[in-house]
Amino acid sequence: MTREIEPHAVYTTEETQELLKVSNSTMKRLLKKGLIRANKIGKQYRILGKEILRLVSPKVEQKAVKSYLKLKKKVVEEINPW
Repeated sequence: MTREIEPHAVYTTEETQELLKVSNSTMKRLLKKGLIRANKIGKQYRILGKEILRLVSPKVEQKAVKSYLKLKKKVVEEINPW
């Protein structure tokens, strides 16, 4: 059964492993190298759904970054004359 990843949901490392279909050691490696951002609560990590989506779909993140930079450039051009 495939679950949909909710961008604003919070997942445990076990849930994330299940969604990504990776081993425990791979999950630890992803966390340790910072490839997936997580918050540590006590002794456990919590991972936002948008982080999981970013990892599995980098094109979506690249598109968002491109859109953000375009908007930022427009704002800077608007503010500079002041």
